[in-house]
Amino acid sequence: MALHEGSHRPLISWSRPKDQGATAVDAAEAVSATVLARTFAVVRLALGGVFLWAFADKAFGWGYATPAGRGWIDGGSPAKGFLSGVSAGPLEATFHAWAGQAWVDWLFMLGLLSIGVALVAGVALRLTAAAGTVMMAFMWAAEWPPARHLSDGAPSMSSNPLIDYHLVYAAVLITLAVAYAGRTWGLGRLWERLPIVSRSRWLH
Repeated sequence: MALHEGSHRPLISWSRPKDQGATAVDAAEAVSATVLARTFAVVRLALGGVFLWAFADKAFGWGYATPAGRGWIDGGSPAKGFLSGVSAGPLEATFHAWAGQAWVDWLFMLGLLSIGVALVAGVALRLTAAAGTVMMAFMWAAEWPPARHLSDGAPSMSSNPLIDYHLVYAAVLITLAVAYAGRTWGLGRLWERLPIVSRSRWLH
């Protein structure tokens, strides 16, 4: 009887090594997921800083891209210089007509501010990605990388006919939204719990 009972008991148990192996894999995956989430968070904060700096410099004329005394608060037009300097592409005349228009300045500055704040806070990243992609598309069209020559015949000096930094920014914005990058080092989880947000995935 003892021999019969003992025959059902394995001499070596493989359960513990198997469990330990699975635990090690799970731990490694957890660490990788944490590192990836934090990496997305760093990219999110850095990109948010880019938008906020652009807003602040154009608003207050800090002497970098916008000379001192020519900021928005001083009566300057944040978008006029860029739009009036468009010298290639099918929308050249349109952008020239928009240069200096108050509604363009307001949309441009509110876009920079809202996108920057949303990225730093980690909220509404899907809406932010959509708005940022539209803004980057307009800026890409204004620079028109496909052009080999400007309207005056001078070389455009375009480094790539299709992909430039505006499209890279748009791709990063979309990636951050898809990755729920606001949940790490941001207010993303709290934002998603708001009743109006939880009922619409587009507000996440």
